[in-house]
Amino acid sequence: MILKGNELMKKTRVRSTLARATLLVSLLSGVALTLQGCPLVVIGAMGGAVGGGTLVATDRRTLGAQTEDREIQVKAKSRIGESLPDQAHVSVTVFNRRVLLTGEVPADQWKQKAEEVVRGINNVNSIVNELAIQGASSLSSRTNDAYLESRVKGALVGEKDLRANYYKVVCERGTVYLMGLVTREEGNAGANVAAQVPGVAQVVKVFQYIKPEEAQALSAAAASGASAAAAPAPANSDATVGAVPDSSVSSTPLDVQAPAPVKNSDVHPGSPAPAGK
Repeated sequence: MILKGNELMKKTRVRSTLARATLLVSLLSGVALTLQGCPLVVIGAMGGAVGGGTLVATDRRTLGAQTEDREIQVKAKSRIGESLPDQAHVSVTVFNRRVLLTGEVPADQWKQKAEEVVRGINNVNSIVNELAIQGASSLSSRTNDAYLESRVKGALVGEKDLRANYYKVVCERGTVYLMGLVTREEGNAGANVAAQVPGVAQVVKVFQYIKPEEAQALSAAAASGASAAAAPAPANSDATVGAVPDSSVSSTPLDVQAPAPVKNSDVHPGSPAPAGK
């Protein structure tokens, strides 16, 4: 069968359009996988190909803080891996320039060494060193932690009065660590939800607290589509340091288990990196 010139051109354009659409979907899928903890809404992905697509993500951190968090995490993981023995299992989580260290190390000297390494990185404001001095956790323990982490995230999503994307969830040996820029009320509510998830042994709040009016301003900026960099910077976001009273779990316990105990993290101020680092 011989196609006329205009029919051949028409088929070529159709194939080209489909190829572009397929590439767009692949790229958007990759972006969604890399933005952990940030719900992503894709609008008009197929309408008008690239021109009609809009990505909306909510994050109370400024764009600068988000960029610095990624840089701190990459550097911390790399330098800790180079400085600590193979027997160490260290996880690094960074939120708003606060570094959370979890996992296991064979001796106290390595726990202190990991913290020392992080202190030598630019832009670190504070460190929460939750490393345990013991043998590295087993594969089954880490698998269970991943399962509990997903259960806690699901429980937060299921609470209609909470914004799950305001919380960063980390689980280590059954202990759940919650990070985020939240008001005290939001922090207590999120901790109470996590404490009632079956299997959670303890909840540790690693929050940086902001005032209700600051939270409203940040939410309004996100809702209007304004750049996070244009939103007011949270004041005294490191108020966690020695200033947070213990929280009690007031919700009714589940039948399967009583709520896990909740405590506040011990935060150590960071130190600026030496010149040239």
